Amino acid sequence: MRALEQIHRWPVRNVAAGVVTARGGTDSAGDLDREFALASVTKPLAAYGVLVAIEEGAIELDQPAGPPGSTVRHLLAHTSGLAFDSTAILAEPGKRRIYSSSGFDVLADFVAAETGIAFADYLHQAVFEPLGMKASVLAGSAGSAARSTAGDLLRFARELLRPTLIAPETHAEAITVQFPGTSGVLPGYGSQRPNDWGLGFEIRDHKSPHWSGAANSPRTYGHFGQAGTLLWVDPVAEVACVALADEPFGDWARAAWPPFNDAVLGEFAE
Repeated sequence: MRALEQIHRWPVRNVAAGVVTARGGTDSAGDLDREFALASVTKPLAAYGVLVAIEEGAIELDQPAGPPGSTVRHLLAHTSGLAFDSTAILAEPGKRRIYSSSGFDVLADFVAAETGIAFADYLHQAVFEPLGMKASVLAGSAGSAARSTAGDLLRFARELLRPTLIAPETHAEAITVQFPGTSGVLPGYGSQRPNDWGLGFEIRDHKSPHWSGAANSPRTYGHFGQAGTLLWVDPVAEVACVALADEPFGDWARAAWPPFNDAVLGEFAE
């Protein structure tokens, strides 16, 4: 059985998935043109828009943004001290990894103020349009309100494997642990020590439990969403995977995703 065929056993109404490799291999299952709410898989897309803004010189990575003492880097790496869903300050910047959707909204407002372009429009112009992501749209929070298709996210995954919109050095920084050793809670999986994160991308490292597979390398990076969505890139295997469903994340995903990811790597990694 093809690895991607596992999605048809998931307890969901609609699902689509795809794999792309740096060597040009591809596979898919389900309707790649069906739109899904991405939930927190919005964050890597928003982060990439911010990275493009940095490349263009509109903002700087270590420019002050957010709470006092915080920077763009802190906001991208969930170390600004902001609460999950409000602008309440729970810690000094850099001290704790507090997963913050509100931090991405603060960041989006900051980019909009610096560029003079609404962030949703900037993301469209900077990321969606050049990558041919015609079905993708940000309609609300920069941390959770994007809608897209598996086909579009596979285009984004190809970009992550071989970046064209940002410099290799910027991409390398984005997938490198920021503020090493910082602990925090990984939503859905509890306290992680450390809770490694890059610039908008969660980094697998040696976290346990985790939503990726046992075969995923520690350098694997990506994100999952409470809508039942996931995106990961394993730079060691040079494989990227997308799976979008319309069943909220829960026990079904904790049980189904790791063996699915292992099967993908077993089939596509060389």
